[in-house]
Amino acid sequence: MCNPMSTETVKIEGSPRERLLAAANELFYAHGVHSVGIDRVIDRAGVAKASLYSTFGSKEELVRAYLEGRGHRRRERILARIAQHADPREKILSVYGLLAEIAAEPGFRGCAFVNASAEEPRDGVVREASARARTWVRELFVGLARDAGARDPAKLGRRLGLLYDAAIVSASMDRDPTAPNEARTMAQLLLDLELTSRSPGTRPSSRRPSRAAGASSSRKH
Repeated sequence: MCNPMSTETVKIEGSPRERLLAAANELFYAHGVHSVGIDRVIDRAGVAKASLYSTFGSKEELVRAYLEGRGHRRRERILARIAQHADPREKILSVYGLLAEIAAEPGFRGCAFVNASAEEPRDGVVREASARARTWVRELFVGLARDAGARDPAKLGRRLGLLYDAAIVSASMDRDPTAPNEARTMAQLLLDLELTSRSPGTRPSSRRPSRAAGASSSRKH
């Protein structure tokens, strides 16, 4: 998930580490980890080059810290949002609602992990950080699917994760902030089909014509 970026006219404050991370977060997300040179980050942070190497050792480690920071903020935002709901189903759907809000924020440029991965080789710190971030999202959905009573939490969690990915990529590449809302609608359909805890009267099949009522009442979904 992505936070709105500040503009380069805003002064960055804090310790050298905090300033370097703030500059990296702003520049890497807006322009790409490969496109932004280390001198530009140092200039934006307003620190000496020696501060970067004494704090992070290399640009690669700064990139790692940048992505880990993005992952940490994303987890905090998601956990804060789902904590507002008691029902696991609503927790799941609230994630897509949060994505819709983020996609409408100024400075939204898609997923930082997807963007960085597109620039880098298959191995390295970007792939490692991205894999950890994606695993966390997938495991979150699997856990919520299990809590909601899914027959196959792993399968449902994976499908919800695919919808999550599609929503944020579509919102970015198509410049369509409504994409997460469409993903939420599809997630609702998945939940209706997969959750064993739903009562028969709320399932789509319960609204079939009366001639099929006898068959649909005994059908399992």
